[in-house]
This record gives sequence, C-alpha cells and structure tokens, in this order.
Amino acid sequence: MNKKKYKMVALFVLGLGMVISTGILIHSFYKTKEATPPNKVERHSYRAAYHFTSPDHWKNDPQKPLFYEGNYHYFYLYNGDYPDGNGTEWRHATSKDLIHWKDEGIAIPKYTNQNGDPWTGSVVVDKENTAGFGKEAFVAIATQPSKDGQKQEQFLWYSTDKGNTFTSYSDEPIMKNPGTKDFRDPKIIWDNTNQKWVMTMAEGSKIGFYESYNLKDWRYTSSFSTKNIGVLECPDLYQIRADDGTVKWVLGVSANGKAAGKPNTYAYWTGTFNGTEFLLDNNEPQWLDYGFDWYGGVTFEDGKASDKLDKRYALAWMNNWAYANNTPTLKEGFNGMDSIVRQIELKREGENKYYLSSQPSEALKELSSSTNSFDKIEVDGSETLDVKGDTYQIEADLSWSDFKNAGFRLRESEDQKRRVDVGISAEGNYSYVNRVFTDQPDETNQLVESTAPFDVSKKKVHLKILVDKTSIEVFVDDGKVAYSNLIFPHDEDKGITLFTDGGKAIFKNMKVTHFDPIN
Repeated sequence: MNKKKYKMVALFVLGLGMVISTGILIHSFYKTKEATPPNKVERHSYRAAYHFTSPDHWKNDPQKPLFYEGNYHYFYLYNGDYPDGNGTEWRHATSKDLIHWKDEGIAIPKYTNQNGDPWTGSVVVDKENTAGFGKEAFVAIATQPSKDGQKQEQFLWYSTDKGNTFTSYSDEPIMKNPGTKDFRDPKIIWDNTNQKWVMTMAEGSKIGFYESYNLKDWRYTSSFSTKNIGVLECPDLYQIRADDGTVKWVLGVSANGKAAGKPNTYAYWTGTFNGTEFLLDNNEPQWLDYGFDWYGGVTFEDGKASDKLDKRYALAWMNNWAYANNTPTLKEGFNGMDSIVRQIELKREGENKYYLSSQPSEALKELSSSTNSFDKIEVDGSETLDVKGDTYQIEADLSWSDFKNAGFRLRESEDQKRRVDVGISAEGNYSYVNRVFTDQPDETNQLVESTAPFDVSKKKVHLKILVDKTSIEVFVDDGKVAYSNLIFPHDEDKGITLFTDGGKAIFKNMKVTHFDPIN
C-alpha cells in the first residue's frame, strides 16, 4: 500500500472511530438522562403530591408550629435509623404558606444528654427572656426517659439561632416524674391574662395543668380527668372566638374512643380556663376528625392574622399505631406523612353548645393547575365522569328526595372493582368513607369504614374531598365532620364515578380542581 492510500484509509478509520465513539457517548448520555431524570418522581411512587412527607426513613408526631419573622417553624419527630430503631429526634422545616416546606435538618439530635432520644413536647419563643437564654430565644420542653429508662420526665433545650440548633439545658429533668406511669407530651402556652406560662401534660386518663414564670420551675395547679377514651397523648389548650363573638377556651387531646364506638383521633371540649383549672361546658368530648389517620394533632395560630383569636390552623400525623409500620412507602425508603393543614373555626350550635369546624387551608388554591366544572348531573344508578386524576379536590352539592345511599367512587379502577367510596347512607343516617375496596394499611380489615352521624332529613349535603397519592380527606358541610384516611390505590386507578342506590340524587355546582405537585 502506498503512503498516500494508507494515509487516506487511516484518516477514514480515525473519523469512523470518532463518529462511533461520539455516537456511543451521546447514546450513553441520553440513556442515562432517560434512566434517572432529575427532580422527577418515579411513575409508581407513593410519595404524596401536596402533603408533607418525611424526606426519608420515619416521622410521627408533629410539634406545634410557631410563626417567627415571616416563617412557620415546624418541628417533628424523625428517626433516621428507621426501621432499625434507636429512637427519635426533632427535625426542622420552615414554610411561608403552610404548603411548601423547606427542610432545615436536625434541630435537636438524639443523645444530646444522658437520657437518649427526645420525644414529643412543644417549643415557644421566649419574647421577654423569662428563662434567661436571651430575648426571643426558642425554648423547647420535651419528654425523655429517665436515666434508668423506667420513668417519663421533662427536659429543656434552647436555641439562639431561630430554631436551627438547640442546646441541652441539663442532664437533669426540669420536671421529675411525680410517680405516674404516663407523664409526657408537655404543651406550653403563654397566659397573657395572668402573665405566666401554662403547661398541659398527658398523665394517663387525665390532663395535668402546671404554671411557671421562667420555663424552668413548674408548679402543679389542677387536673382534668376523662373516661372511656383510653390513654391520652399530645394535649392542646388555646383560646378561640366563636362566630357569635364569644371567646372560649378549648382543651384537646389525642385519644382512643374505639371502645366506646368513637374515633381514635383528637377529642376536645369547650369551656373556660381561669389560669389554674379548666371548666368544661359539656361532659362528652367532641371529635375533630372521624377517620382512622389523624393522630398527634396540634393546633396553632395564624401568624399573619391581626386578630389571633378568629381562627387557628391544625395538622396531624396521618397514620395509626394499629398499622404504623405497614405501608408500601417503605420500599421507597420513607414512612410518614401529615394531614393537610386545615383551618379551624369555632361555631355556635344551640344553647351554649359550640363546635370546631374544619376546612382545607386556602393556600391550597395556589396548587391549582386546571378545573373541570359540572353545573348539574342527575344520577339514578351510576355515572362515570370523563375526568381522571389522583391529586385533586372535588367539591359538590348533593341533594335528594328519596334514596338509600349515594356519593362518589374515587380512585376507581377501569373494571370499577377497586375504589374508595364517600357518601351518605340514608338508611343508617350517617356520612362515611369506605376504603375496603382498595389497598389500605389495615390487614385485619376492621378499620376500613369510618362513619359519623348525619341528619338525612335535610336532604342535602355539601362535600369537599381532597385526594392525594395515598390519602383521602373529606369535609362534610361546614366541616363539623371531617375524615382523614390513608389509602394505597394502584397507580392506574384514577376514575371518578357518581352513584346512587335505591333512588335518584342530584349533583350540583361540582368542581374537580387538579393540583400540581409541590416537589
């Protein structure tokens, strides 16, 4: 081969090699990009689209959020070692709108003192430096086990950097166990009338009340006893103004009323608080949620409102200790979600009877991507909408003259065998959410249908329903009744069907508002 011909062949081979190499690189680049797209959730992910979820591993009890310098500061129990145990610590997140949250990392780590891991408690801003850690220091008091691990006691931490990091005040408790098995979940508020700090403590079947002027030294003042709602957790005490102008105190607590045919969520009483003891209006508790998955609930002030008594916000851990570790999200490396933040107001009903109404936070409107509207649909049997979705809000007025049962079938499969039913039973005089026809966490199938009394003689109801990847929350009429339930439908189950049984019903002013994911 002559030099000229050899040179031409060599150049051709070299060029061909570069083209092939470049092609391989380009193919590899696009193949990699396709396999791991940035900031995109996998198709079959159970990660909620618009609810707060643990970034990884485990979360449970929320601590009452506080508003400071334009942000809501939210601390929650987090276990980065889950499912291997080793206890919880306090993780921190901030938000301006209670929808979009920024993870701020661990605020109170495990083993910052000799007592192990911090459990539930509360945090306040000490505006006047009553504790001596500086003006506007964040002061947290939480339950920990005693050094021998046999008793529950209260310990204090403080932060001088706006809640980002906390320092342990002492290896010794600021409140020793008084000799009770249950002595936990301190909730602190500032009593402006009496210029002191007030604490509520869960002590078995009663709530203990304590007072302090420096957040370190506490004195017992009274207690409030309950019956037939199990061991109490996560107490809550606050003032709120009713729609008739009356200012009431509300005492709330996480409780289990299953034995009495009541929910296992958040029980509350309205009444008065004179600085030392709580005096209730009525003996029987009311319930802020009738579903299976609204526990460890907390309420907190609207930090942006000029009048802090007109309304409050509330959220809870969306899970149930009966099946807390039985979620398919574990395959994705996380277990833990909160309910949507709801707005609560106090309303009068009859003579000296008040109740809390719940509605989803107005901030949810920011997530709206599109809306399907229907003025009026008459249904006798069933009608499937030409609308599908897995992250939306559906709202409608339902009316009837005579029927046995009517409502919505949501997250429905193509063959209509899998779904969640939400509706009104005229025969049973109750509203309900039934998750028995879809995948859900209770393997015993005992906790599948949640119900609440409903006056069917009204012949109408307004329903507002929030649907997310793994949850359904329902608000009946003005929200006196609300349901929060976990569900785990198949990814492809996105149908919406209106149904009646034993008569006709009319669905009016119906809107399906689809939400963009917050991630």
